[in-house]
Amino acid sequence: QVQLVESGGGLVQPGGSLSLSCAASGFTFNSHYMAWVRQAPGKGLEWLSDMANGGKTNTADSVKGRFTISRDNAKNTLYLQMNSLKPEDTALYYCARDMTGWGIYDYWGQGTQVTVSS
Repeated sequence: QVQLVESGGGLVQPGGSLSLSCAASGFTFNSHYMAWVRQAPGKGLEWLSDMANGGKTNTADSVKGRFTISRDNAKNTLYLQMNSLKPEDTALYYCARDMTGWGIYDYWGQGTQVTVSS
């Protein structure tokens, strides 16, 4: 069955960096757009970035220039490099599979917690 497993979260100081990974299995990874979405405490879901199987990316203005999405189709893995982290980046970070390429996500990982605090 489809599985998405995020890792790489943790506690980091403001200005620091973290790299998240999402290991995918149970489907043809290189046939799907993949995305990163986060949920901050007490807030709704916030789309961050997505990447087509061919490499085209889209990134939210709120994190553009600080967060970079990438993927390794040979390893069935999605990544999110996060730099210059701010306390407001504290959230649970999810990877998600885009069912259609139009932002409809049918499978989600369990999430990895990122906490930015001094």
